[in-house]
Amino acid sequence: MLLSPEAAMQFLEALPRFVFFTGKGGVGKTSIACATAIDLAARGRRVLLVSTDPASNVGQVFGVEIGNRITPIPAVPNLSALEIDPQAAAQAYRDRIVGPVRGLLPDSVVKGIEEQLSGACTTEIAAFDEFTGLLVDSSLTHDYQHIVFDTAPTGHTIRLLQLPGAWSGFLEAGKGDASCLGPLAGLEKQRSQYKAAVDALADGARTRLVLVTRAQKATLREVARTHDELAAIGIDRQFLVINGLLPAGEAEGDPLAAAIFAREQAALAAMPAGLAGLPTDRIALKPFNLVGLDALRQLFVAANVGRADDEAPVTPPAAPDIAGLVDGIAADGHGLVMLMGKGGVGKTTLAAAVAVELARRGLPVHLTTSDPAAHLAETLEGSLDQLTVSRIDPAAETERYRQHVLDTQGAKLDAQGRALLEEDLRSPCTEEIAVFQAFSRIIREAGRKFVVMDTAPTGHTLLLLDATGAYHREIVRQMGSGGTHFTTPMMQLQDPKRTKVLIVTLAETTPVLEAANLQADLRRAGIEPWAWVINNSVAAAGPRSALLRRRARNELAEIENVAARHASRYALVPLLRDEPVGVERLCQMVRRTQANQGA
Repeated sequence: MLLSPEAAMQFLEALPRFVFFTGKGGVGKTSIACATAIDLAARGRRVLLVSTDPASNVGQVFGVEIGNRITPIPAVPNLSALEIDPQAAAQAYRDRIVGPVRGLLPDSVVKGIEEQLSGACTTEIAAFDEFTGLLVDSSLTHDYQHIVFDTAPTGHTIRLLQLPGAWSGFLEAGKGDASCLGPLAGLEKQRSQYKAAVDALADGARTRLVLVTRAQKATLREVARTHDELAAIGIDRQFLVINGLLPAGEAEGDPLAAAIFAREQAALAAMPAGLAGLPTDRIALKPFNLVGLDALRQLFVAANVGRADDEAPVTPPAAPDIAGLVDGIAADGHGLVMLMGKGGVGKTTLAAAVAVELARRGLPVHLTTSDPAAHLAETLEGSLDQLTVSRIDPAAETERYRQHVLDTQGAKLDAQGRALLEEDLRSPCTEEIAVFQAFSRIIREAGRKFVVMDTAPTGHTLLLLDATGAYHREIVRQMGSGGTHFTTPMMQLQDPKRTKVLIVTLAETTPVLEAANLQADLRRAGIEPWAWVINNSVAAAGPRSALLRRRARNELAEIENVAARHASRYALVPLLRDEPVGVERLCQMVRRTQANQGA
């Protein structure tokens, strides 16, 4: 089905061969990428849809098992898909580097190389390594007129690949510090190919980059930062898609819908200046889940929802509320509480609500964030006895770490070695190491008070845990089995009496799937999540709008899925009429107050 002329998207006009969709989690990148691929295929174009998302659900969207191979989509002529597996790519990348020296170098040296290549920086570069060929090797993609990428390489990845310097000689001389030199060690022979790929990304005649966002202040700020980062490295010809806008007609007769509409319009009116000048498309919120071909074919066209009277009210599901979770947390008197989940699910607000309620009960609390996009001060809008608030500032922590390395290891180097060390310390992986050190300092406080941590989006959180795990293994090797008592950050994260991990999600197919994948990753690291929080539930809010009632009905299966399959304990938080900003509203959010709901 082709788009009707009145619904045509600007970003689809005169589309070049490559198109990338990027944006924070939960904004609808996968749905829009899939709908774009379907539309192009319907126009008779031969299309390859590629996902580089570690939590890819493209196969689920089409109901076909795809994986790391080009797979035709039977129900869509002209369309094939490929899911790049970042973990498999990282293992192949490690094998390619370590294989030639295994058996030639001492086991301790080989183990050290493997340790350097164990982090998420390696995974990120390896994934880029996988799809580089799709950009520059025509023999791989000559059958396709368009290559549609679900998730573009981040500014972080591209900055890694742009780092110049004599990496090999620096490594051989033993002058490197533990940042990105390990992952970059295997790049020398392919540097020209990577440069060609980055050049292709920056060429508007070959590539279109589409930023996807929602009409939310925090999400718009995040995508504005992505816009600025990519523009700074030459990728400045961008399009913007604002997804999931509530139609104005739904606000009539429903206080909840009216409040949501007003919030969205206010966010759009205050859009960051860098975004305001981009070619922009707006996509209305749909009453159905965007899974399956029929749904995806309707994404770019207006949905006929009907009248509110035609949709029967949805009885809010009987489910535990967040007050019960806070009771369980408070019973221990102190400890680390970490809120994790993909972007856009409301971790910052929930972290603030938990911290405020614990402090209101007279318990000492340190509320902190490692998320560069979080705005705790705006959420709190006030202070409270027993509550301290901080933010791990990546720039400040990076400068502190950089200066420490230069003052210690750099002091022993000649001018050339110091120059290369300074170059290495400009890599974005240095920031991750510095943030990890700050993270380690803060969680020690959890032995005497509550530390509530609003973490960065899932990919960054797992990178942080990779660093934590590597640090733990290094300490264990150094201390040996001589009976010395020690505690590493990873040991604290793995102890359920000292750390409670709350996984935050929405009652929608993709967020629940990604939360389940996060839980599996945590379990592989020996960390058992303590509870799930299903946030912003329309079903729990008693909407009157026809569109919201249909969305509420769709949520019920996902809520049951979490309760029956994934969570040992969980809480359901309704979508609120008024934003939970300020200490009093945050307290009300936990105290089972119904005043802010649309019911």
